[in-house]
Amino acid sequence: MLGKRAAAGGPSDSGARRGAREDVELVGRIVRRDRHAFEDLYRAYQPRLSRFLLSILRRANLVEEVLNDTMLVVWANPDRYNGQSKVSTWIFAIAYRKALKALRRVDEPIEDREAEQRPSAEAGPEQMLSRSQVREVLVRAMGELSPDHRAVVDLTYFHEIGYREIAELMDCPVDTVKTRMFHARRHLRRKLAGELADWL
Repeated sequence: MLGKRAAAGGPSDSGARRGAREDVELVGRIVRRDRHAFEDLYRAYQPRLSRFLLSILRRANLVEEVLNDTMLVVWANPDRYNGQSKVSTWIFAIAYRKALKALRRVDEPIEDREAEQRPSAEAGPEQMLSRSQVREVLVRAMGELSPDHRAVVDLTYFHEIGYREIAELMDCPVDTVKTRMFHARRHLRRKLAGELADWL
């Protein structure tokens, strides 16, 4: 259930902790201009960032550009990571700001009509069909939300990031994140019928 994942506030297993430690080590090596460390970090974040950016931008043609802009900041200014948050929070915050800036540059909204057909990068073969069916309906409904509301829903449900971390990432109070989620859920409940509405 999506709601249970959101309430949990994100993954907390040993694998996630090991990944967080590895991220910090990679950033430390990037500070020393280690290109191999940067390539490793890029590969680790490219699928997650692509999915997140597509949700915000709704324009497949902008995703790679914004992703590259995001990682260019990481390469150019790795010393801006101060260790007070997760590396993932820092990187997603950069991506979020870059995505909003890209949206301001675009005059006409262009719907990514293939988004609902694109399976999750993490999905196994046995999950493809059910996930794609769920996502087809959910992505269509999310497309009517504002970028800020889409970001909150996407980070909570698809990246399992907790409200406090989202607030830090979006540079807003936790109560603002909760309010955005409330309004987003209300909209999605109106749009989604049956089982999908119960997930929210």
